[in-house]
Amino acid sequence: MAGPTGHGGSLGAALNDLLRAQVTPRHRLSSYNAKHWHAQLSQLTGTHRGYQALEEAGLEVTAKTLLNWLSDPEYNVRRSYRDLIHTAYENIAIVPADPIPDRVKRGLYEISGWVTTGTDRRERGTRDAAPLRIDGSRGDWNAIENLWMAGELPDDELEDHFIDDVIVADIGEGTDGWEFDGGSYSVELR
Repeated sequence: MAGPTGHGGSLGAALNDLLRAQVTPRHRLSSYNAKHWHAQLSQLTGTHRGYQALEEAGLEVTAKTLLNWLSDPEYNVRRSYRDLIHTAYENIAIVPADPIPDRVKRGLYEISGWVTTGTDRRERGTRDAAPLRIDGSRGDWNAIENLWMAGELPDDELEDHFIDDVIVADIGEGTDGWEFDGGSYSVELR
């Protein structure tokens, strides 16, 4: 029985596709797109979470002041208060990533696509060559997870870290390092 599979034009793209299918990445809520401090404040004060975010950002004003601000979009609000409103807004607009689950970090990976080490270049996952099998449990996932949680894990960085921190940890450097220089990859998690 096949496990979850990611596909992409590079190894990193296939890994990111697989990862995004397994866990929620850091993302921005589409309903939080206000630019002006007044619109941001109005949206924040519409929910309990919004009030909590304002408090956590350090906004301390009286209810009367808050009502004055909400009743007049042209009210002259100090820059420091506008900054706190913006901080609270951004804190609530960004949904943190789910941590990478153990089933992903400890899984067995089957990589199909062109794989090169030294002078050995072959298309893995075909009739002529089995997929490249990698035991994820032998890898060091710290750098990958830190970048994932920060929302800063582009395909090329994921590929580099996966090679250095997972593949090399499992089966070694290869003859001359590892290259995934094809144009189509699939990565199955077992």
